[in-house]
Amino acid sequence: MPPEFETLLYRTAGPVATITLNRPEQLNTIVPPMPDEIEAAIGLADRDDDIKVIVLRGAGRAFCAGYNFGEGFRHWEDVMNTDGRWDPGKDFAMVTARTGPHQKFMAIWRATKPVIAQVHGWCVGGGSDYALCADLVIASEDAVIGTPYSRMWGAYLTGMWMYRLSLAKAKWHALTGRPLTGVQAAEIELINEAVPFDRLEARVAEIAAELAQIPLSQLRAQKLVVNQAYENMGLASTQLLGGILDGLMRNTPEAHDFIQTAQADGVRAAVERRDGPFGDYSQAPPELRPNPSHLIVPDGDG
Repeated sequence: MPPEFETLLYRTAGPVATITLNRPEQLNTIVPPMPDEIEAAIGLADRDDDIKVIVLRGAGRAFCAGYNFGEGFRHWEDVMNTDGRWDPGKDFAMVTARTGPHQKFMAIWRATKPVIAQVHGWCVGGGSDYALCADLVIASEDAVIGTPYSRMWGAYLTGMWMYRLSLAKAKWHALTGRPLTGVQAAEIELINEAVPFDRLEARVAEIAAELAQIPLSQLRAQKLVVNQAYENMGLASTQLLGGILDGLMRNTPEAHDFIQTAQADGVRAAVERRDGPFGDYSQAPPELRPNPSHLIVPDGDG
């Protein structure tokens, strides 16, 4: 029997392990214990001698809509606050430790086996970090990938946006927070490919099957040498600074106002204030948002 998790599903079929983020009614937003479970599921696949390839995807109509901030970071209260107030000492200790949330999903990057992210719908904020930590990223054409926290309440954590893009593009998205469709993300090589939604699962399966024909030792060696090249470019120190800045940017006067609006009037109101002037993300016209009928329904789960 596959192991049971609270926030995801883990299934294997032949040489492929599939990890499905499974909070579809909440657009697979990140809450505990999701980071812990991602790390655990990746570890299961990595230790399984029968597995050569790992697929990461989201159930429902989104890959992952980022961290759930409707109630602030209530879920991480004990490691970020003291007596109900932000404690910068605790915060930087948490985000710089290997036990911190974003270091947990760096397990995707550190896995010795190739990970394919199958992206559809919303893939924003921390969700984009999940996807971009993978080795290959295949998205539906209408997926929306972005970091709205560039505008409010955060900073780059994994640094993958910067390491995957040119300087010009990295600066543009860091400063504007502008999102990309799957097609646009493929064009600028943030991701590998964009395909029509009705081809997405089949295309990911094709790539997984192709990789599975290669000896596992070869896959591991090639992933290691590429990862090490980026590690040598300062990935760890970038993440160290990014995590500290993320804590600071969640606690500016403007950030406190943003989260108070979310708590008092709902996340929708806070997001409307943030993104309304730009007319993107949920504030974009329907044709620039993911098609809500594009659903991933895990086998045997409805």
